[in-house]
Amino acid sequence: MTTTTPEMNKAGYALKFDLLKTCSRSKARAANMTLPHGVVETPMFMPVATQASLKGITPEQLEQLDCRICLNNTYHLGLKPGQETLDAVGGAHKLQSWSRNILTDSGGFQMVSLLKLATITEEGVNFLSPHDGSPMLLTPEHSISLQNSIGSDIIMQLDDVVATLTTGPRVEEAMHRSVRWLDRCIAAHKHPERQNIFAIIQGGLDLDLRRKCCDEMTKRDTPGIAIGGLSGGEDKESYCSVVNLCTSILPENKPRYCMGVGYAEDLVVSVALGADLFDCVYPTRTARFGNAITKHGVINLKNRQYADDFGPLEEGCRCPVCRPRADNNGMGMTRAMIAHLAAKETAGAHLLTLHNVYYQLNLMRTARAAILRDEYPAFVRQFFHDWYSGDKTQYPKWAVDALRTVGIELLEG
Repeated sequence: MTTTTPEMNKAGYALKFDLLKTCSRSKARAANMTLPHGVVETPMFMPVATQASLKGITPEQLEQLDCRICLNNTYHLGLKPGQETLDAVGGAHKLQSWSRNILTDSGGFQMVSLLKLATITEEGVNFLSPHDGSPMLLTPEHSISLQNSIGSDIIMQLDDVVATLTTGPRVEEAMHRSVRWLDRCIAAHKHPERQNIFAIIQGGLDLDLRRKCCDEMTKRDTPGIAIGGLSGGEDKESYCSVVNLCTSILPENKPRYCMGVGYAEDLVVSVALGADLFDCVYPTRTARFGNAITKHGVINLKNRQYADDFGPLEEGCRCPVCRPRADNNGMGMTRAMIAHLAAKETAGAHLLTLHNVYYQLNLMRTARAAILRDEYPAFVRQFFHDWYSGDKTQYPKWAVDALRTVGIELLEG
């Protein structure tokens, strides 16, 4: 159900961002982001439902995990089912039976992931369909038109995406083009009263370019701003430097979305650096390889050692898989059963997906609670203690150094 209020529309867009608490030592923030399909409590991890479906679980199950927002992919939905079908059904919420919020990417990421099929010009991106090889021109205007048809609560500008390992004039060209394309996206946007367009900061690993892009994008006054062009294989030190710089420049009264981030350590550090929203296919994709994300790290249930392990995936976890059941002598699903299924049954991937998505959502819920208590540094230290079984010699240097820049010392005590 759409729940807009007059306060949401004072600035001319359908998003209200209430900053509740900022950590007294780091840049971690807790906020309520009110969107047309409900309140999103940040920091928030957003699961990715690429083709209007989160692989392995149903929309009802995703809602039971208390997920408030998920992602759809504009490029893929533009190909299948196509814009006519989206218009006919009334948008992606109805298509996928999802009553909560949706964020759509612009299709720009496919410039990297489908680079062999794409040619980039000032007009837009020419793709060859991975389905049948047919040509498709994705312009800023067409990207926004598709997202208007999808009806997502947050829509992303089409940006010129280059791999973070690219250097030189191409990175600067992409940054300036992304600014020009944002202007075209804003002009083409038909429903600003119910769909919120986010700008995307580009500039590769060049901090001067990132600074310039932040300044230019901020002038456009979009409801929120994303940090793009990362999580593409760059070293973690550079990633943290870019995020830290951008969050220091971007407005405090708007959500900051760090695109493509999904590893647990990256989430915890990025929250400390001042980012609010994250997304990644990692928790669902790794589930299909038999992996469970737990507070003590990632375990692979296909390993023989779990064949006779009758404990839960994670002790104390309240996900639907691990949660004790009264009708099963107080036991949830055991590692042994999931190991049995993960080897050859799709049900194994289904159960691991439920657990992994819950883990990511709950990690951010727990982080938020710590921020509200002004105990985020302690939360971070406990997270790394658990993840590395108390062995501080295993803590990654990039995380130690990045957290130190915002007042959190991992190695103390």
